[in-house]
Amino acid sequence: MLVEYLREIQRLHGYLPETELKALSERESIPLYLIHSVASFYSTFKFKPPPKATFKICTDLSCHLHGACDILETLEETANLAGLVDWEILEQSCLGQCDGAPAISVNNQIYRNISVENLGDFAESLISNHQLPHRPINRDVNKGVIDPYNPPLKNYSLNQWASGTDPDWFVNVIKESGLFGMGGAGFPTGLKWELVRKTQAATKYVICNADESEPGTFKDREILRHYSHLIIEGMILGGLVIGATQGYIFLRHEYQQEREILLQTIKTYYSEGYLGDRILDTDSSFHLNIFDSPGGYICGEETALLEAIEGKRAEPRNKPPFPGTDGLHGCPTLINNVETFAWIPSIIKRGGQWFKSHGVNNRQGLKYIALSGHIEKPGVYEIPLGIRIIDLIQEYGGGVSGGRQLKAFSPGGISSGFLPAKMSDISVDLKSLSEVGSMLGSGGIIVIAEGTDMVDLVRNTLRFFRNESCGKCVPCRVGTDYLVQASNKILESNFSSDMLNSVKDISETMELTSICGLGQAAPKPLLSAIEYFPDEFEKYGVNIYPDFPSDVGAPDA
Repeated sequence: MLVEYLREIQRLHGYLPETELKALSERESIPLYLIHSVASFYSTFKFKPPPKATFKICTDLSCHLHGACDILETLEETANLAGLVDWEILEQSCLGQCDGAPAISVNNQIYRNISVENLGDFAESLISNHQLPHRPINRDVNKGVIDPYNPPLKNYSLNQWASGTDPDWFVNVIKESGLFGMGGAGFPTGLKWELVRKTQAATKYVICNADESEPGTFKDREILRHYSHLIIEGMILGGLVIGATQGYIFLRHEYQQEREILLQTIKTYYSEGYLGDRILDTDSSFHLNIFDSPGGYICGEETALLEAIEGKRAEPRNKPPFPGTDGLHGCPTLINNVETFAWIPSIIKRGGQWFKSHGVNNRQGLKYIALSGHIEKPGVYEIPLGIRIIDLIQEYGGGVSGGRQLKAFSPGGISSGFLPAKMSDISVDLKSLSEVGSMLGSGGIIVIAEGTDMVDLVRNTLRFFRNESCGKCVPCRVGTDYLVQASNKILESNFSSDMLNSVKDISETMELTSICGLGQAAPKPLLSAIEYFPDEFEKYGVNIYPDFPSDVGAPDA
């Protein structure tokens, strides 16, 4: 409950006064050092009274490609020239609005598609009347499909379970479908459900990981907004199948509009008898709550997420043991992400073969993909697995924006690194991307047009990983900062080619010894850019070949 206590104090005061923290320590018998340790870890908690205006400008990859740095610089100059000492202007890690880049947060309200020109509206409004202009997020919440506040409660899977269907039947259907974890790890979903179901324990939990925070990734946001009932139905079925009575949706704290939709849907499910005690007049119960993430990309790592719910610093655990056997509060815990749970009801209703039949090019299954960057029609698209990247860009996304040529792309969020345009005929699936040293990852494809400086993009991605590292393990804490400093030196033409050996050594150490995927994947943008875009480094005086170790591979390897 520590995180909840801190949230309540900040809600009342706008920050965490030291007197309130001491009172909390005495009242709950929690050591003060422990309270400070947790509160200082999360970006949402503040130890000083907030200024009149806090501007947070997202500067990560998609927003960076659309001029976020110019917006940051203009806003800083405006505040300095006007003497606005009560304004706070900060760089912000990804806000999850990559399809509306560049995005900013003003006093915790998110605004999309900001330009240097319309930025003046915010400044003028705050200076003149201390009020923000009304500029809601411009998205159609219904899209002509469903009303999120009145979801269709057909719930075929839950009704089938209530009729007495063997829980193992549900597991087998999911296994037959080939559904894998859609959050990045790609672990077979049916196998995960089976493992947790077979683990003997008096208490089990179900958790939906809705904390997508990687630049280029926002598909779960749209699923939360439009198909909340499918997520909740999938979670309830998961709880009933594995024998859990409590579930949590671990929700990214910026997703406030999505939170409102979820709350309304959960309320409806309780009123209709699909949540609570004695579900559908059976002896089984399942309760569901929302846990708002305290903030930070690392919270999306499944064991760090567990630590956060338990009121601790969101630092990843060493594995094994895995959450399926030793999860929340040491109990077996089923953790799937938003998209994975959302596919469950359709698979149960239509069968495993139905899901597998939708792939193309000898691949099987369906997937939601987020398109952003230099693309004419950014957004979230449902695609058959196996579709080529180039077809996805042209047929779904309308091609590279401004009529430019494709230079590169990131196929699965920035953790997947960069691939060149000549590889855009690769298909979107786990195996194909893994075979070229990349990954499907979080399902966020970032399109990069000709004329973009790849070394500059590398530094941008490395800064994200450094800023979001929890700092628990030395390889990630030291390695991410080292790689950022190396990229700075390259851009300053102050990097000698013989230093590449150190870059390679540090990167290998991070990949092999970091506790979690953040540190393991952080070097990939740099290494992939060196492999496929050596000329980009050579213009800064870095001779990649033959000095760089040969096992990295030449551009055409």
